[in-house]
Amino acid sequence: MVSAGQDGKGRLAIIAGSGFLPAYVAEAARQAGENPVIIALTNEADRDWSAFDHANLGVGNFAGLEITFRRYGVDRVVMSGGVARRPPWREVHPTWRVIKELPSTIRTLLSGGDNAVLQMVIRLIEAGGVRVVGAHEIAPDLLATTGPLGRHAPSQEDLRDIAQGAKAADALGLLDVGQGAVSVGGRVVALEGAEGTDKMIERVAGLRAEGRISTRRRGVLVKLCKPQQDVRADLPSIGVSTVLNAKKAGLAGVAVEAGRALVLDREAVVAAADEAGIFVCGIDRGLSAEGFM
Repeated sequence: MVSAGQDGKGRLAIIAGSGFLPAYVAEAARQAGENPVIIALTNEADRDWSAFDHANLGVGNFAGLEITFRRYGVDRVVMSGGVARRPPWREVHPTWRVIKELPSTIRTLLSGGDNAVLQMVIRLIEAGGVRVVGAHEIAPDLLATTGPLGRHAPSQEDLRDIAQGAKAADALGLLDVGQGAVSVGGRVVALEGAEGTDKMIERVAGLRAEGRISTRRRGVLVKLCKPQQDVRADLPSIGVSTVLNAKKAGLAGVAVEAGRALVLDREAVVAAADEAGIFVCGIDRGLSAEGFM
């Protein structure tokens, strides 16, 4: 039986990968009067969705996705949470639309960056008449604001590290590789790859322990949207684990792009940063070190 969403509209579906973001989006949708359907990705989703209408589907199951949309009368979908791997071909269940675009789909899955893959998925979903919306459209309170979020603010040295880290993150994003960089003493010491932000910060901690990075200078993690990024998917995000890992790595703080990055559980993030003695701030893209905030 199809159940209508808010004001008789079609229902919102949330494609849920790993992490906390899908749960925040689902709760925000409910508070807005929506009755969201959760599509939990097999081997990726790590939350209990029993309190919601939900289905479990493999990452490459486009046919199952289309059937689920029809079953629940879905007209909008949010893609949220982490996806650690791309599906092998034996796990891809295509629709006719996917089959028609098979050569370009194969090329993108084999050699495209994460943003290219997400744009392809968005295009295939919307070809079926379902509109893809961003997580920030459903949960706007998650967006980072400009300036310090807690008690601590970056020093002049930190602002210079933010400027260097932002340049590196911007260049990395243009290559469709990652969204984050760490700068220590004006030197970029780490770039985010497929391992993700937390693993990158762990690498920085290891380098510092080995004496490869100065122990006198603290450094900053910077996360930005890729310049060409479709903001409907995979916005940069930080949470409490980001703050705790930054502290372990000896960093002075974390800077994310204001208005285009998500802060998950802001109160907990601010409390953790205040207790750790590090800053978390939102920065405006493209400004000089002195003009970020």
